[in-house]
Amino acid sequence: MTGSTEFGLFAPRKTMTAAVCVVAALALAGCGGKKNDVSGALAPSHVTTIGVNSYLWRASLDALSFMPLVQSDSNGGVIITDWYVNPDKPSERVKVSVTILDQDLRADALRVSAARQVREGDAWVGAPVQAATVQKLENVILTRARDLRRDSVGG
Repeated sequence: MTGSTEFGLFAPRKTMTAAVCVVAALALAGCGGKKNDVSGALAPSHVTTIGVNSYLWRASLDALSFMPLVQSDSNGGVIITDWYVNPDKPSERVKVSVTILDQDLRADALRVSAARQVREGDAWVGAPVQAATVQKLENVILTRARDLRRDSVGG
């Protein structure tokens, strides 16, 4: 039979086989390339699943977990606590504010400030906060953030 496409160039079986081969070749082409080896690498310090660095954010929440929160905004990077009274010092209270300024895990991407009040009679009066107190809190947060980053790869 002349002119029949059953055994010609566009036979259904040949067309289907060619289509399957093309799809398989395209699928395999996407599988090639360099193999990513993360065994010795740390997780990226630039994490942007939220508006700020997630390691600094999580470390800040961990460090302030014993204090009641007034505001926490992960997109703006702001955490504000309510006044906290230490049970060992009931005549003194502290309020802390943490601001994360960048998406990178860096020391200058963190700003901590604190306010302190002491009780005089029936009123709370402002009192100075030692600079070492704020510095210690910053160090606790940064150390925890580094630990979180290191642990994120399981190493």
